[in-house]
Amino acid sequence: MQAYLTFNGNAAEALAFYAQALGGKILFSMTFGESPMGAETPADYKDKIMHATLEARGHQLMASDAPPGYPLKGYHGFSLSVQAKDVKEGEKLFNALGAGGKVTMPYAPTFWSTGFGMLEDKFGVPWMVNCEQEPAKA
Repeated sequence: MQAYLTFNGNAAEALAFYAQALGGKILFSMTFGESPMGAETPADYKDKIMHATLEARGHQLMASDAPPGYPLKGYHGFSLSVQAKDVKEGEKLFNALGAGGKVTMPYAPTFWSTGFGMLEDKFGVPWMVNCEQEPAKA
């Protein structure tokens, strides 16, 4: 499964932020103006993202801007989850994704992980960063 996020006109900014924070790249991006519906698209919406795909950390995240007249009311009931290979990488990812956002659970050790934290990024998207449990000492 892949996540598909819809934004209120700032999908390009969000995808650039995620590419930077996650060390990824945008594989595809098409605006409403570039689409076959371009002629019918309101002038102030021609540069908004109709569809884009970001690849990062071996996964893809797809996104778009909500079509004109369909405003969003936030993100509820899910979190995007990123798995880190160690505590340092997890902390780096947590801080990068949290820049300008809101921490909902600070990044710290838990009973299941050497590092876990939750946040809402500056676009209001909820994230969890989890570090793989280090192997037990023999």
